Amino acid sequence: MSRRARNEGSIFKRKDGRWVAQLTYTEGGQRRRRAFYASTQAEARQKLSAARRQLDDGAPLPPERGTVGEYLTTWLGKKEPSLRPESFRRYREACYLHLIPILGNRPLAKLTPIDVENAYAKLRIKELSGTTIALVHGVLHKALKDAARAQLVIRNVADLVDAPRRSTPTMATLTPEQAQALLLAARDDLHEAFYVVALTSGMRLGELQALKWGAVDLERRRLHVVATYQGTQDGEPVFAEPKTEKSRRSVHLSEMAVGALQRNRARQAETRLRAGGAWQDYDLVFATALGRPLDGNNLRTRSFARLLDRAGLPPMRFHTLRHAAATLLMSEGVPVKAISEMLGHSDISTTLRIYAHVLPTAHEQAASAMDRLFSDAH
Repeated sequence: MSRRARNEGSIFKRKDGRWVAQLTYTEGGQRRRRAFYASTQAEARQKLSAARRQLDDGAPLPPERGTVGEYLTTWLGKKEPSLRPESFRRYREACYLHLIPILGNRPLAKLTPIDVENAYAKLRIKELSGTTIALVHGVLHKALKDAARAQLVIRNVADLVDAPRRSTPTMATLTPEQAQALLLAARDDLHEAFYVVALTSGMRLGELQALKWGAVDLERRRLHVVATYQGTQDGEPVFAEPKTEKSRRSVHLSEMAVGALQRNRARQAETRLRAGGAWQDYDLVFATALGRPLDGNNLRTRSFARLLDRAGLPPMRFHTLRHAAATLLMSEGVPVKAISEMLGHSDISTTLRIYAHVLPTAHEQAASAMDRLFSDAH
């Protein structure tokens, strides 16, 4: 019987239909054997080739032990310092709520594309949205990319799985009558100015939470979006610059918003006096009774929900106010470019893509204008 060459392997099919690639190699002066399992012969051959290349490059094969759950837990701890708090929250939810419960017990080195595809199928059975599953895929892909870089796995198996498609739900918005009802219901609300500015400016929740009085000029009816709230870290609020250059912008205020902000400033001065030394001065326009940033979850699940109920409106996301600002302005014939700049979109094409469903009215107006221009030519 001939002696096998260095790093030689063999591929065969088991009785249960799975393919096995066996690799014999020398490590630390000892002869070792490793088996790689796959659902097809081609996949087994790819795994064997990848292992050979790794050994030829002088790198050790990834350890057989160690689970996906153990790796993701360690990986999250290493990623946290480099992520914004809100981003880390999404990574943590993807891992602990979705990936670890399904894939956590699988050996990391033996994770296969089929395992990943089956995990996504289980998430669909749970009726998770396509957007959520796409987010989970993105987190897993990043984690396995880092694992491959650290030589804990031979390859990133998420590369071999089709990325789940993001869902495109119908975008909710408000009619002019609904918007009016919301503003009327907000008149006596503690957060009146918050909702008025949100609906009339289209600012994002994090931008509103981070807004400081130093960035507001009530005389000139203008505010500057220069930061976004990211949550807390070690008990301290974290503010970051907007993600894109266009998100850093000036927003012109309506008279209604200016009036609401003036009332808010007077109310806040009284609140600050009552708080005394307990007040934490972050110069925030919208703050708690102690001066800290408003909590987004409390706003959405408590204050905003109660406001909708008083206004006689159905449940909706807070982000709907941003959509409403855009669609209401479009229906009034405001140029899309001006709306795009107000929202802080990277370019006008983004605005057109998101709000294309509003434009048929504008198209009808354009056609009517042509009819008026050329009426004598009929």
